Amino acid sequence: MTSAARQLTFGVIVGNRDFFPDQLCVEGRKLMLKVLEEEGFRAICLDESATKCGAIENYEEAKKCAELFRKHADEIDGVIVTLPNFGDEKAVANALRMSGLNVPVLVHAFPDAIGSFTVSQRRDSFCGKISVCNNLRQYSIPFTLTDKHTVDPASEEFRRDLHRFAAICRIVRGLRGLRIGSIGARPAAFNTVRFSEKLLEAHGISVEPVDLSEILGRAERLGADDPRVVAKLERIKEYVDTSRVPAEPIVKMAKFGVVVDEWMDANELQSSAVQCWSALEEYFGIVPCTLMSMMSNRLMPSACEVDVMGALSMYVLQQASLRPSALVDWNNNYGDDPNKAVIFHCSNLPKDVFESAHMDYPPILASTLGKENTYGVLAGRVKQGVFTYGRVSTDDAAGTVRAYVGEGRLTDDPLDTFGGYGVVEIPRFQSLLNYICANGFEHHVAINLSATSRAVEEALKTYLGWDVYRHDAEL
Repeated sequence: MTSAARQLTFGVIVGNRDFFPDQLCVEGRKLMLKVLEEEGFRAICLDESATKCGAIENYEEAKKCAELFRKHADEIDGVIVTLPNFGDEKAVANALRMSGLNVPVLVHAFPDAIGSFTVSQRRDSFCGKISVCNNLRQYSIPFTLTDKHTVDPASEEFRRDLHRFAAICRIVRGLRGLRIGSIGARPAAFNTVRFSEKLLEAHGISVEPVDLSEILGRAERLGADDPRVVAKLERIKEYVDTSRVPAEPIVKMAKFGVVVDEWMDANELQSSAVQCWSALEEYFGIVPCTLMSMMSNRLMPSACEVDVMGALSMYVLQQASLRPSALVDWNNNYGDDPNKAVIFHCSNLPKDVFESAHMDYPPILASTLGKENTYGVLAGRVKQGVFTYGRVSTDDAAGTVRAYVGEGRLTDDPLDTFGGYGVVEIPRFQSLLNYICANGFEHHVAINLSATSRAVEEALKTYLGWDVYRHDAEL
C-alpha cells in the first residue's frame, strides 16, 4: 500500500453545552462514529466514560481530549469537530490548541428538525457553529466548513464533505515532509522549470539532486543478466506493449530503471523529475518515459525536463484523488473553439490515464537525435471525462508559493497526432490562459482524472498559506 492509500485517522471532538440535552450528544457521537466507520475512516475520540457522553464542555474535559490527541499525534490526519447541540466553543478551541496538532479541522453541526424545538429536543447547533468558528479564528486555528451550515452526518451531502476533507488531509500530510528526487540538470533551454529549493524547504518539502552521470555510470555497470535487470525488464513488458521496439533499448531502460529505483528507495523519495533529453538519448540511447510512466502509475509521480514543480503539482492532485497524475503541455488551440485546446507530451503519461497505449519513439526528438536513440515513450489518447488540472510554482521574487487549479472535460473530438494527447474543454478557457500568462506560470500543467479542485484549493490556501487561484470559483 502506498502512503497515499493508507487509511486515514480522524480525531473527533464532540461539543456539548451544559444546559442543552446531553442525550443529543450521546446519539450524535454514536452516529458520527458510525458514519466514519462506514466510509472507511478510523476515529480517535474520548470514551463515553472519560467525560460526560464522551464530549467536551469545559476546560478540564478539553485537557483530556488534548491529552488523547497528543498520544496519537503521529496517527491523526485531521480533526472533526461535531456539534450535536450548541457546544462549548472555548472547550473546542482549547482542546485543539493544547493538543499541539497542526492538521486540518472540519467543523460540523447537526440540523434541528421542525417540530423539535422544545427544551428537551432543540439543538441550536446552527448558532453554536458560528461561535466555534469565531473562537477558532481568534486562536488562529485554520478550519474547513461543510457545504451546508448544518447537515445530517448520515446524508450523502455530509459524506461528500467528508471525502473532500479526507482529500484535503491527504494533501496536507503528504506535502509536509515530501522528498522529491531531481535527476540531472534542467535542459539549458528550459528557463521555465526554474524554481526555488529554499522556498520549498521552508514549507517542509525537500529536493534531493543527483548528477545524471552517476545514474548512467551505475546503469552501464549492470549486466543484462543481472537478476534485478531481468526482473525490471519483465515488469516493463507486462506494463506496456513493446512490440514496436527493438530489444536492446528495452534492456537499457531496465538498467536505468533499476538504478533510479534503488536511488529513490535509498533516499526515501516519493516523487521525481528527470533530465529526459537530450543527454540520455545522445549518450545512453533511450528516452526514460516508460520508466517515469511506471513510477507515476504506482503513485510516485515523475515529471520530465527536471520540472520539480511539475512533479509537485502531480503529487498534489494525486493525493487529492488517489489516482495517478500526468504532466502535459498546454500545447495547441483546437480550431476556433475558444474553450477547447490540445494537451500533449512525448509522452511519459501513466498508463491508467490512457484509453490504450504502446511503447514507441517521439518523432520530434527522433528527427534530430535518431529513431534508434529515442525509443521509450508511451503513445496514445487520454481517456474522456472530467479532469482536474493544476500547477504549483515558486514566485522567487515575491518569496511565495503560488498555484492555480480548476476542472474541465476531456472530450472525444477528433485528433490525429502522435505521443500522448487529448482534447480538453474548459469554461472561460481564454480567461484562464490570460491568468497563466499574466502571472508567469509555466507551459507544463498537471492533470488528474478526477474532480478535486475544491479540495486542492482548500488544502493549499487554508492550511499551507499558498496563493491559490481556482478557476472554477469564478464560474
